[in-house]
Amino acid sequence: MSASSTRPIRIGVQLQPQHAGYGQIRDAVLRAEDLGVDVVFNWDHFYPLTGDPDGKHFECWTMLGAWAEQTERVEFGALVSGGGYRNPDLLADMARTVDHISGGRLIFGIGGGWFEKDYDEYGYPFGTPGSRLALLADNLDRITARWARLNPPPTRDIPVLIGGGGERKTLRLVARHGTIWHAFGGPETLARKSAVLAEHCAAIGRDPAEIERSSAWPAGDSDDASSARDALIELGITLFTVGVSGPDYDLSSVRDAVVWRDRRNTETG
Repeated sequence: MSASSTRPIRIGVQLQPQHAGYGQIRDAVLRAEDLGVDVVFNWDHFYPLTGDPDGKHFECWTMLGAWAEQTERVEFGALVSGGGYRNPDLLADMARTVDHISGGRLIFGIGGGWFEKDYDEYGYPFGTPGSRLALLADNLDRITARWARLNPPPTRDIPVLIGGGGERKTLRLVARHGTIWHAFGGPETLARKSAVLAEHCAAIGRDPAEIERSSAWPAGDSDDASSARDALIELGITLFTVGVSGPDYDLSSVRDAVVWRDRRNTETG
């Protein structure tokens, strides 16, 4: 079942907080909001993922607190926060606080974590993919329980975005906790994983159509890019995110995506 008939297309931008001064990041956030994007993401790493591995880099959650004050309209969050980097009850409180600062615009993105340098350099046990996912499962339970106990509570049911596609564990967590599923791979891969997610949802009595589907933006004006976007929409993808790195944060691809979104939503609205 495609969600494309029930949800409008949304465009996000991931402003990767690497190789830039914070002034450049602040400017990029403002430009992205002015362009009309729906969501602005950063990521939760401690070192650059591309370019100079020891280049400039800034921390995720303190930055999100600044974005909460700086922006007025967009939703925002991490794509995604590392599941093992922080005490989960503290992370829940941090998210609740940023939610209030922003007036209810935070998306709580989280995943199992994968970049070993982050763990080694900051003293976190890296473990195995299985142990990191087990920790993520425990932490999601603690996070949602903490949100229910905080005073004041979050301003809304904070949307939980879970990134990843592991069919036995990650997609089971998406079925249980996810408001948004950020998926990776081409249409054939995503079709299979969507079917697995539907099975996990059925096992707990949840309608999989409740979960918004998210993926990377297939950039460009070529027929291949256009066909890829159409195929992803047929699979229910409605949130497309463009990744942009510092130091210049060229948003031309973001502008193209916003124009495409507006045309597509008008045609199908």
